[in-house]
Amino acid sequence: MTSIRPIEKSSERGAVAILSGLHLLPGIILCLFITALAIGVQAMEERSFGHPYIEALVVAILVGIAVRTAWEPGDRFRVGIAFSAKQLLEVAVTLLGASVSLGAIAASGPALLTGIMATVILAIGVSYGICRLLGLPVRMAILVACGNAICGNSAIAAVAPVIGAQARDVAAAIAFTAVLGVLVVLGLPLFVPLAGLTEHQYGVLAGLTVYAVPQVLAATVPVGVLSTQVGTLVKLVRVLMLGPVVVACSLLSHRLPQDGSAAAVKSRRPGLSKLVPWFILGFLLLSALRSLGLIPDVAVKPIRQVAGFLTIVSMAALGLGVDVRVLARVGVRVTLAVTASLAVLIVISLVLIRGLAIS
Repeated sequence: MTSIRPIEKSSERGAVAILSGLHLLPGIILCLFITALAIGVQAMEERSFGHPYIEALVVAILVGIAVRTAWEPGDRFRVGIAFSAKQLLEVAVTLLGASVSLGAIAASGPALLTGIMATVILAIGVSYGICRLLGLPVRMAILVACGNAICGNSAIAAVAPVIGAQARDVAAAIAFTAVLGVLVVLGLPLFVPLAGLTEHQYGVLAGLTVYAVPQVLAATVPVGVLSTQVGTLVKLVRVLMLGPVVVACSLLSHRLPQDGSAAAVKSRRPGLSKLVPWFILGFLLLSALRSLGLIPDVAVKPIRQVAGFLTIVSMAALGLGVDVRVLARVGVRVTLAVTASLAVLIVISLVLIRGLAIS
């Protein structure tokens, strides 16, 4: 009998894994349906006009938002939608590394790398000042500033426990950042004609301003491959600033005013996975393999196609997770603070692009 027990336990674990996978299916299928619709719309545009005016990525986001506005998916859909919006998108970002050479980072030169770090530091300072002028509490101002300057929700989630932020402040900052992040993805490409940006320049702008690494794909793919590669590399450098910023917040946290609220998040230091997400390490690993010639040219195109498909699925999920009515709930001061901070970040980024004569 003792020899049978390990087999029984293994079977039980397998059954749990299968049931867990089945639990994800309704939400994933919904995202796939929207993805198929978005790809179909793009195909119709290509047949009618020769090229798509609205990429499938953007169509998927818009359809997802429309569905979420008209109907709120129930519990059976939410797990699969969340999985598509996070895990599938992280896989897509990782796979993108196979088509990017790390030599592009070195080619960008120390001036751009220094400029990225300076932009993050300046954006944090200016955003914090704007928030305080609008009357936001200190911890809320820090959350908004770090989220705006580095990587949106990920930065907010990493900084919150370090400074002991209130749960309601964390929720408000994340909720509005989710909505504004989608609006940035949709509206940022307009700067190409308005500011006369090249693909390279736009990639730098997207990398410096878009909140999340995966959202850089949605904001840059419609413009061009060069924009996507440059934007992703710039964004990765920007995300790596999260570690030093969290350390700085940890060192300064004891100087912050005490908050006696029971809703405050317990102050603690986040783990390494919060500072450097696995998909960034995966992206860098595949980029290194590509740079060393260990990923053949023939494999790059199918890998990029898989990454593109997963990105569209994830954008559908992202749209399904956006409730535009949240704008009315987060408050006028938070709305003004985050929007003004983003506007300042865009201005700083454009000045950097012009100042470094990036072409």
